[in-house]
Amino acid sequence: MRGVSLSRRRLLHASLFAPTLALLPPPLLAGVRRDARAPLARAPTNAIGPRPMAGGSGGVKSVAVTPGETAPFDAIVATTQREGTPTFATVAEAIAAAPADGTKPFRILITRGRWHEKLLIDKPDVHLIGEDRTQSVLTFDAAAGMARPDGEPWGTWGCASVTVRARDFRAGNLTIENAFDYVGNLATPKFEPIGPNGAQAVALMLDAGSDRAAFDGVDFHGHQDTLFADAGRSFFRNCRIAGSVDFIFGGGNALFEQCELHSRFRPGKERQGYVAVPCTPSAQAYGLTFVRCRLTRDAEIPDGSVALGRAWRPGRTFPDGKYGDPDAVGAAVYLDCWMDAHLDARGWDEMGYTARDGQRVMLRPEEARLFEYGSSGPGAHRADSRRVLTRERAASYSRERVLDGWAAV
Repeated sequence: MRGVSLSRRRLLHASLFAPTLALLPPPLLAGVRRDARAPLARAPTNAIGPRPMAGGSGGVKSVAVTPGETAPFDAIVATTQREGTPTFATVAEAIAAAPADGTKPFRILITRGRWHEKLLIDKPDVHLIGEDRTQSVLTFDAAAGMARPDGEPWGTWGCASVTVRARDFRAGNLTIENAFDYVGNLATPKFEPIGPNGAQAVALMLDAGSDRAAFDGVDFHGHQDTLFADAGRSFFRNCRIAGSVDFIFGGGNALFEQCELHSRFRPGKERQGYVAVPCTPSAQAYGLTFVRCRLTRDAEIPDGSVALGRAWRPGRTFPDGKYGDPDAVGAAVYLDCWMDAHLDARGWDEMGYTARDGQRVMLRPEEARLFEYGSSGPGAHRADSRRVLTRERAASYSRERVLDGWAAV
């Protein structure tokens, strides 16, 4: 995670993402015709195309199929032609078909396959539903330190497999991943890092312009910096987020309900990772909020080797120089969550940033808004360093209050 000015981020995105993309939620999954046929639309010449790989269901949850019923979708992404609904060969092409000023959901079915595309969603009300939660995969493999086609580094703000910059985006019953080989890169570096950028590899980024983004039954797969919730309100329910270092982070207002936060193994690392890493603006009441979630781990991860998180003060450019944003006072709360024994008894870690005078300073947990309430399981330790909310404060984290009245479901 590295600081980049908002204007530079917008220019960067405009130059990198020619096609526009979309995703959608899990309601209305029934009634998809398996035998549909329709002309395949030709992919745009400026899109990064998919490498679809057919796969079986393997007993995983998939879209219900009832022959003879009408598909409740505006577009389908598939390798074979379908009948009755516009069918596209790439996700980007399906997103491009969505209206630029949509006032109602534009729903896209993603059939089974690994769709290797770097996607930007900048149209409102785009919904994306997978045919199969683990077999409908949106994937790319860019790391922050790798070079873009123009020779510049992707950076943390540019490496995401899926970037959302529009309101009312929804996704469900699919997987979003960054397939960069993080573990392999630890043993044998796969690229020469450019500047301060490295192995950060974002799967999903909620960027400026995103608001009311909802995810139900989605798997997010990565290692360092898997899920970057940096803008607007977002809601995650029954999702699985897997990663190691800072794998849920950002300055947005994100509510996670009944999700699995899964820590992945990093060979040769004493500190195996950090779960929640907020950079919440000081005036924003809510940051990363986890309600009735489960914190799990790979079998190889030792006890006490993962921190609940740390507060991030990202570097930003100001009139008097570039340094850690003093307005970033990270907010992260775990409410009624079950924690396995891989969680450190001390709970939270400190995190370094560059001060205004150029000195390297550590941001301590007590200088941010990092709390828990009602934690259970072998990783739910009592310690002075793990601040606990009062019952009254915990009651203020209702869904309605956290999401400021937005009815996400």
